[in-house]
Amino acid sequence: MKFFPSIRRRKDPAWQAKFAMGLSLAVGMLMLFAKLAAYFITRSAAIFSDAAESVVHIFAVAFAAYSLWLSLKPADQSHPYGHDRIGFFSAGFEGALIIVAALFIIYEAVEKWLGGLHLQNLAAGAGFVAFATIVNGALGGYLVYLGRKQHSLVLEANGKHVLTDSWTSLGVIVALLLTLWTGWLPFDPIIAILVALNILWSGAKLIRQSIGGLMDEADPAVATKLREILLRTTREHHLQFHSLRHRNAGNKLLVECHLLFHDATPIAQAHETATLIEQEIHHAFPMNIEVTTHLEPLESHDEAHARLSENANHTASR
Repeated sequence: MKFFPSIRRRKDPAWQAKFAMGLSLAVGMLMLFAKLAAYFITRSAAIFSDAAESVVHIFAVAFAAYSLWLSLKPADQSHPYGHDRIGFFSAGFEGALIIVAALFIIYEAVEKWLGGLHLQNLAAGAGFVAFATIVNGALGGYLVYLGRKQHSLVLEANGKHVLTDSWTSLGVIVALLLTLWTGWLPFDPIIAILVALNILWSGAKLIRQSIGGLMDEADPAVATKLREILLRTTREHHLQFHSLRHRNAGNKLLVECHLLFHDATPIAQAHETATLIEQEIHHAFPMNIEVTTHLEPLESHDEAHARLSENANHTASR
């Protein structure tokens, strides 16, 4: 029985993604326990805000792990285009949880401030939080790197959330150090509120990214690159193109366009040329990409569409 995966398996993108998500969940649990320990020995509002963010993070990672598993499933009869778009739901869900955590942090910080501040064992608490900051910073950087490498919105969103957690912890350390140096207790809730505002901004950006993906928002850089490729390749093959469209499906890019061939071009030759152009697009993008081309006649294109439109209007008027 093998307890460790083979080198070949470790190089598999799907295995790397699943491993990264499992690592994120395990580290999230460890960080939560460390922050809760720090809170109970210090009673710091800033540390409490950090621990609250970690609770939300664990729920978010659990949903992200499910989303990743679903996104890697192949297309089936119920979902002929695959399950990739679950990544946008995952990012939006994670962003919403981040915002809820931030609002809760602000509420708790203000309540503790108004109710009277009592802090203790700040040096020990700072040590716990410093450990969490270093671990989360390394993990978040790895998740963002892997997510961008694999063009996985689920991994990248989770990595950004972990990095947000790391920045939160860094803010907590600043609050504890300022309180230790100055003895002014309100530094603790003030930093907690500032950290919460930063978390709000991060959550809002994730939701914005999620909405953009679900609404098939076009990427200007991708559109420009696709147009440049098609202008060059169609010029080489003496063709024309139109109706270029693309959208990000989460883990892959979907591209559609119409290629206009001279009327006398044999269908087999047109198909071969279209396949060559599709391959050019595939090679130009590092991500998983699906290209669909629609072949049309060049000289009789407008005439054919006009005739079909006329027939449709005639049928409708009967």
